[in-house]
Amino acid sequence: MIHRTPCHGTRLMLGSLLLAGLSSTATADASSGQAIDYQQGDDTFSGYLASAPDEARGTVLIIHDWDGLTDYERQRADMLAAQGYDTFAVDLYGKGNRPVETDAKKAEIAKLYDDRERMRQLTLAGLEEARQQGAARPTVVMGYCFGGAVVLEMARSGQAEDVHGYATFHGGLGTPEGQSYPDDMPPLLVAHGGADSSISMEDVATLSEELETAGATYEIEVYSGAPHAFTVMGSDAYQERADQKSWTAFQALLDEAL
Repeated sequence: MIHRTPCHGTRLMLGSLLLAGLSSTATADASSGQAIDYQQGDDTFSGYLASAPDEARGTVLIIHDWDGLTDYERQRADMLAAQGYDTFAVDLYGKGNRPVETDAKKAEIAKLYDDRERMRQLTLAGLEEARQQGAARPTVVMGYCFGGAVVLEMARSGQAEDVHGYATFHGGLGTPEGQSYPDDMPPLLVAHGGADSSISMEDVATLSEELETAGATYEIEVYSGAPHAFTVMGSDAYQERADQKSWTAFQALLDEAL
């Protein structure tokens, strides 16, 4: 099923660690990152760049969930920058387009699920912008919920150059008809909640079969009792144990890939 990757639960305030509102292109905020406006065709997008304080070990491209790019992705970007990675949170919706109502969120992701070429183009545009801003070229692409489905789309396409790994957290796992995984795909980490009511264990098993058929290198971690959106700090779905374990697994992927 393609359209079942919502992040459940209402986001709450994440406290002083989260970032204040962002303004114009390359305007620094109170944290380590900055808003970056960029163009794709006639449309303007607003990403978020957090640079490593010293020479970067590589770059992480973050793909947002169905809320669009919010404080959650910015916080993750800051965390990764502090660990030595240039990090760019891409915007797939367009500047100022941050849906609040559930139906509006569904409509936004449906546009991209129904136009896979545009989904890939917008992701590649974000990656190119990160590199134009000086981010290190070797990259790992990661995403949450809807963003996880985009990660897998990019992994199947093989269109992004100098990508050394992929990671998806409680993401959509379905493969569109006619697509498959290449045998030379960089390593993939799949972090999944065992109590996820949106993405089933049947979906996990099907993905594993597809990856085995392709001869891909991958790891799938399933965390007991973790619901959909288990990494979203401050939400009803947050599970600290699964969040910490999946973050540790992601650090291992980064160490291996970058």
